[in-house]
Amino acid sequence: MRPLVRPPRLAPGARVAVVAPSGPVPQERLEAGLDVLRGWDLDPVAAPHVLDRHREFGYLAGADADRAADLQSAWCDPSVDAVLCARGGYGAQRMVDLLDWEAMRAAGPKVFVGFSDITVLHEAFATRLGLVTLHGPAAAGVDFVKNVRAQEHLKATLFEPETVRVIPAGGTAMVPGRVRGVTLGGCLSMLTSDLGTPHARAGARGGLLLIEDVGEQPYRIDRMLTQLLRTGWLDGVAGIGLGSWASCGPYDVVRAVLVDRLGGLGVPVVAEFGFGHCEGALTMPFGVRAELDADARELALDEPALR
Repeated sequence: MRPLVRPPRLAPGARVAVVAPSGPVPQERLEAGLDVLRGWDLDPVAAPHVLDRHREFGYLAGADADRAADLQSAWCDPSVDAVLCARGGYGAQRMVDLLDWEAMRAAGPKVFVGFSDITVLHEAFATRLGLVTLHGPAAAGVDFVKNVRAQEHLKATLFEPETVRVIPAGGTAMVPGRVRGVTLGGCLSMLTSDLGTPHARAGARGGLLLIEDVGEQPYRIDRMLTQLLRTGWLDGVAGIGLGSWASCGPYDVVRAVLVDRLGGLGVPVVAEFGFGHCEGALTMPFGVRAELDADARELALDEPALR
């Protein structure tokens, strides 16, 4: 697995677009998130349909075509330096095939940030644009608007990425060792549901897989990991970093499932990196070459996530 193209870092005054490719966005949280971005001396602009709600399915932020149009328009706008997702939820799978990837490729590299359901877009940006993306807080997410740690780590990644090249884990090594590879991953349930689609990569060979999830009981985590094992998607994975497992049941049970399903791969596995659906979530770059040191419990990037 080769490293991907790194977008330029942001500078004060940069224009950033906030889009809603998945679930509906509460207006008060959007305003709070925009205020945070303005406080960083950025120029945030909300996409036209960011506050929409689907007429029939309230779990979607408006019509599929409108959500896709917002993302594509923002990406292809030469005045926009970064595109930030307002939240996750569900819906990216419904709109990803509506994007014009040739037009987006022609627009050139820029920063893309999101997590949870946005995993579908992280995969598509990797396979269709060959671009490094940031698995980071949602611009209208509760954690982002209220948690200083989440804000500061994303801000450092955007403006001074060389200062956050080493990302420590708060947990332990499930399987010891030190290994190199290219980062990829996201929400486990989305990676699993994305299998076999036009924008999903064939597997994690040579990669450092960074995964997490929310609201999935241990047997469901077992089922999803077993599917990845049975399909061969995990064949040749170099190492695994685990994030949060919020509302997934007792952590000792979740941990036992993770050890049972991943321990047999014979690669380093590190737990509790503090990214994903958790308080103070860290920003994890996808598509960069790095070293996962299970004994030191850290991920060290070869280069800053952004150039």
